Amino acid sequence: MPTSTRPDLLLPADPGQRALARELYALVARLPIISPHGHVDPALLAEDEPFGDPAQLLIVPDHYLTRMLLSQGVPPSELGVPSRDGTPVETDGRRIWRRFAEHWHLFRGTPSRLWLEQTFTEVFGVDTRLSPATADEVYDALAAKLAEPDFRPRALFERFNIEVLATTESPLDDLGRHAKLAADGWGGPGGRVVTTFRPDNVVDLEFEDWSANVDRLGEITGEDTGTYAGYLAALRARRVAFIDAGATSSDHGHRTARTLDLGADAATLFDRARRGRAEPGDAEAFAAHMLLEFARMSLDDGLVMQLHPGAVRNHNRWLYARHGRDVGGDIPQVTEYVHALAPLLDAYGNDPRLRVVLYTLDEDTFTRELAPLAGGYAALLLGAPWWFLDSPEVLRRFRETVTETAGFYNTAGFVDDTRAFCSIPVRHDVARRIDAGFLARLVAEHRLPMDEAAETIVDLAYRLPKQVYKFGEGQQ
Repeated sequence: MPTSTRPDLLLPADPGQRALARELYALVARLPIISPHGHVDPALLAEDEPFGDPAQLLIVPDHYLTRMLLSQGVPPSELGVPSRDGTPVETDGRRIWRRFAEHWHLFRGTPSRLWLEQTFTEVFGVDTRLSPATADEVYDALAAKLAEPDFRPRALFERFNIEVLATTESPLDDLGRHAKLAADGWGGPGGRVVTTFRPDNVVDLEFEDWSANVDRLGEITGEDTGTYAGYLAALRARRVAFIDAGATSSDHGHRTARTLDLGADAATLFDRARRGRAEPGDAEAFAAHMLLEFARMSLDDGLVMQLHPGAVRNHNRWLYARHGRDVGGDIPQVTEYVHALAPLLDAYGNDPRLRVVLYTLDEDTFTRELAPLAGGYAALLLGAPWWFLDSPEVLRRFRETVTETAGFYNTAGFVDDTRAFCSIPVRHDVARRIDAGFLARLVAEHRLPMDEAAETIVDLAYRLPKQVYKFGEGQQ
């Protein structure tokens, strides 16, 4: 679903490079989308119900938007973000939309504005520029589209040309939505919508209700999770269930990239935590050890490991207390990789059977640590800039800083990492345009022949993510 209203969006300003970039972009503009990491609710596609009003679809769940207004004193409750402490929240979609439009100027120059404007024009065909004066006009135009059958989730999935969409679920999820998708011919191994195994809520000792979650894990699997051996057996059993539901990867959102082999001490630490007697440092040590355990499991069952470290979760404690997790209260931190990953890489880094896709929120590490690591270990690949870094500028810098050391083929393609379903084609289009511009510069500088640039951009947009995440068998 290529952009048509601004055909040269994000392409180089230099006329010669722009002409080359146009040619390269044309090769990938209509390629199917491979979305191997994201947070779209599978119920959206399983139930295929019409979307709610424009505010509920585009503003309320998007913490990129609500956190910006919070920074200017507008509380999330005024934007409809559900509360966990009983605080009343606005429920009138039009009022939420007007409140948001009053602050539209805050997003000048941000990727959020770029994504949202492109969503208006390319997904909904609404060209009116948003402002306080046009808020109702834009709202009404979007609402009219959402009432049409062509704008239900499955219809949009088809129009977006999504070949594979991976959602993200915890081991405690019953995967019922994925079972319905499979029954409808959309899910399961080789399906169009697959799940991803995300065990953070049973691995992070500081996660809310961790011990109760581990109890529930035992109930689901029939394993005795009162013991460390039973806990590991339960995790293996859930991985099998996820693979049966189509999963090809696991995802690990740790605060740091630390890995550690505790050996027999892991059982002691686990027992201490289960008795409510965890000591300072236990949570990080246990999470670090579990990354090695999961690597061992991946060697057995083939799941690709994704590691997303570096976020200080719920840094805004007021926001967490009032509205809970995943509403914009997380902050990146400095993240070290060379020493942190050494135990895992010493054990398995040269084993080509293992695939670890590594992400960062610490851009400074691209050149110093991540590209050399990916360029030196068979098991390690670099994921695209994500979250706070998924902007056109950082995508460009990523190619500039990583390619010279790790090349293109130690990267894993683009991930949209989004809950905002309607922004998926827009985000992938932005990444393809940035890659077209970067490759055009290499061609213009006589560093890469045009035919190789053409092959590379197709690899980056389509072949690499499909290969790395083991999609393909059973796909169209």
